Amino acid sequence: MPIDRELLDVLACPKCRGDLELEPDESGLVCRTCRLRYRIEDDIPIMLIDKAEPLT
Repeated sequence: MPIDRELLDVLACPKCRGDLELEPDESGLVCRTCRLRYRIEDDIPIMLIDKAEPLT
């Protein structure tokens, strides 16, 4: 089951409150401002700053 588009409309980066972009393969959400990637596991975004992955 893909992530709900309505949920994506209300989600924001927990660090800067900026917009998030869904990756094309729907495996994560990316904040371009903070350069962080939040994983999506079992259709649930993991929105914890300490679990985010830095973009390279």
